[in-house]
Amino acid sequence: MAVSDALVDLVVEQSTSVRDALSPLDRSGLGFLMVVDGDGVLVGVLTDGDIRRAMLGGQGPDDAVAHAMRTDFVGLPVDADTQEINRALSDRIAFVPLVDEAGRPVDFAGHARHRRFPVAEPLLDGNEADYLLECVRTGWISSQGSFVTSFERAVAEFHDVPFAVSVSNGTAALHLALVSLGIGPGDEVVVPDFTFAATASAVLHAGATPVFVDVDPLTWTIDVNGVARATTDRTKAIIPVHIYGHPCDMDPLVAFARDRGLFIVEDNAEAFGARAREQLVGTFGDAACFSFYGNKTLTTGEGGMLLLRDEAIAERAARLRDHGMSPDRRYWHLEAGFNYRLTNLQAAVGVAQMERVQEILDRKRLLAERYETQLAGTPGIALPPRAPWADPVCWLYTVRVEPELGLTRDELAERLLLNGIETRPVFEPLHRMPPFAPFAGGGSFPVTDELAATGLTLPSAITLRSEDVDAIAASIEGIVRVRQLHVAAGGAA
Repeated sequence: MAVSDALVDLVVEQSTSVRDALSPLDRSGLGFLMVVDGDGVLVGVLTDGDIRRAMLGGQGPDDAVAHAMRTDFVGLPVDADTQEINRALSDRIAFVPLVDEAGRPVDFAGHARHRRFPVAEPLLDGNEADYLLECVRTGWISSQGSFVTSFERAVAEFHDVPFAVSVSNGTAALHLALVSLGIGPGDEVVVPDFTFAATASAVLHAGATPVFVDVDPLTWTIDVNGVARATTDRTKAIIPVHIYGHPCDMDPLVAFARDRGLFIVEDNAEAFGARAREQLVGTFGDAACFSFYGNKTLTTGEGGMLLLRDEAIAERAARLRDHGMSPDRRYWHLEAGFNYRLTNLQAAVGVAQMERVQEILDRKRLLAERYETQLAGTPGIALPPRAPWADPVCWLYTVRVEPELGLTRDELAERLLLNGIETRPVFEPLHRMPPFAPFAGGGSFPVTDELAATGLTLPSAITLRSEDVDAIAASIEGIVRVRQLHVAAGGAA
């Protein structure tokens, strides 16, 4: 019988050798095969555990899978309803073959097909809907409205910083910060090579020149010694990026910047609530920039914030945000500005998020702790950095896939996706990309290159439960077990 494309990696004949069966078992990533006879009728199921038990019992890799398969499997007709399928699935039974009237497998049901673990997902079950409805009912849906000032005040008070300027997104916050500080053509701004493109794009939009520096392998954040080497007479600012929720080592960076008269603009898009030596990130520099995009720890869908300590700079930032218009004379523009305003609708969501900010941060930290417990000691999985002085926030739980795993980063990602587990690679190095390569100066960025090749973000949605993290870790372990068994049997290397 011809096997459908959907099942081609899941069905083998009972005469197939164990060695040959391990190839589709490894490739599919699902952890099971359906075994059929010469007529295509389902006669057994096979997992890596079944193969291990058979080999411990004396079977060899060249023996047929008929000697290793289980015949006491649970199968259902292909037209079985959802309730019947759910009753058949359990903690012990992770998949159920679905067969036609002749007993031939045509599909399967399983936990992997009926679940989805997203990389990111917002938590919006507080007052978000009520506040949005208030905006609609009162008509305050644009950039005017009480929620805008309330959101600015809440973020400023959380960080104990006097001035907050809400903006349309995190990239706008970076650009606005640089322009408000007077940084422009002829100036250089030092940025880490390992960051999202917006960090460097904002420098270019300001008319300045980005200067790339490699990152510290222990924290993945900007290397302070590299900053010192990259600084010239044209350098005006440093943008440390608190990457993937881990803070930069700010004390030596601040000391260096103050000694050289440089501005520090913190890119805090990914680390709301993280601390370095017990101090909140976003409170060290001359300006701090936040993003509230849908995948961020706190979200407004789109949106951003700029925190400032200098009143004159804050006033200029607020003016530039609104087309450079004078606060005292309507439609009188003091300088060419931008439309970077946040809407009252977005701010309403932000106010609701800030009402439960500590709960959100606590849940993020628990998520990271659960991953660390489940993945610690897994050969080939390097856990995210955590410096002794750092209290990171799990924006996106990101590991490195090392050669000991036996799979590349991308191979692991492909197999996890088949199990309903979304992942994503880390950021590409800035120095390789067309808009930024001309500014790399032929420099070497080995740490960034290594991270870009091996970094993998696992599901980090705040909605994930502890048992979800356990299931994700178990899937990784199962995928690795099959690969190891395949290699041991003389298959994939």
